[in-house]
Amino acid sequence: MRLWEKHKEGSVRCTLCPHYCIIRPGERGICGTRENREGEIYPVTAGIISGYALDPIEKKPLYHFHPGSVILSVGSYGCNLKCDFCQNYHISQNVKGEQSARLDPEELVRQAVTARGSIGIAYTYNEPAIWFEYVTESARLAREKGLRNVMVTNGYVNQEPLKELTQVIDAFNIDLKAFSNDFYRNYTGATLKPVLQAIKTVAGSGRHLEITTLVLPGMNDSPDEMEREAEWIAGNAGRSVPLHLSRYFPTYRRTTPATPPETILRLREIAEKYLDFVYTGNMPGEEGGSDTRCPDCHTTVIRRSGYYARISGLTDEGSCVKCSRQIIAASDV
Repeated sequence: MRLWEKHKEGSVRCTLCPHYCIIRPGERGICGTRENREGEIYPVTAGIISGYALDPIEKKPLYHFHPGSVILSVGSYGCNLKCDFCQNYHISQNVKGEQSARLDPEELVRQAVTARGSIGIAYTYNEPAIWFEYVTESARLAREKGLRNVMVTNGYVNQEPLKELTQVIDAFNIDLKAFSNDFYRNYTGATLKPVLQAIKTVAGSGRHLEITTLVLPGMNDSPDEMEREAEWIAGNAGRSVPLHLSRYFPTYRRTTPATPPETILRLREIAEKYLDFVYTGNMPGEEGGSDTRCPDCHTTVIRRSGYYARISGLTDEGSCVKCSRQIIAASDV
């Protein structure tokens, strides 16, 4: 897929994400990774790895996709958003030069195949959508080897490339930063509507979907906003889509104090009016906030401590052992 088009005077228009950057010769777009070289887009970071680890799937976070498994996780540099509260700013707001070592897709897949217990590859850490060419090629090769592909993304990507990603990615966690366009404009340099459309597209594709919202005090933590967000998710993606409410801690350029735990608990209560599975994150010492309970009979079917998961109440097909309610798709257990 060619994700650019000719513009005037040697410039090109990038069509990967809704920024539609006009990039002059020798320059790069907002993400810092897509460069105009002789009238064509060149993905500068293709194969450059910033992070590489065998992670629990729960760390993505994905709680309803092969719970208790591990996955080879890789990331690169750069991002198409400019959040001043970014938790991974050291790689998202930084781009390494071409002198950096590279890992080609064939070698990445070979390492995923031999990684002990890994179910596949997670494209994560920075924004993987801007790594589009590398991700799609690696994911295609991984599928040929029977591996699963996971993408942790901000969802700020155009529909055509996103639909191609749904052909090779098995599970998405989309970061819905707020349910406010003003928040997106003021704190991320983007807009809300394309992210909502991405959520609808992934949900409609049949691929596994979970959503994360990082809750920032005084910025996106109002009860009214959470009510509207949860109601929208239920109506457009489904009640069974897991929502992760993550506690913020100050980092990068933002010095707002950490989110009070009681705020997270209050917002979870609100979201649970509309959604069957609402989890809390970055809440050390909280009991049960990451456990999975059956919405019908309230049996705890998966217990979690940190990133460790113990499946205790699910059948091999992913349904509740007590009432037979389907909790996790049989293909995703």
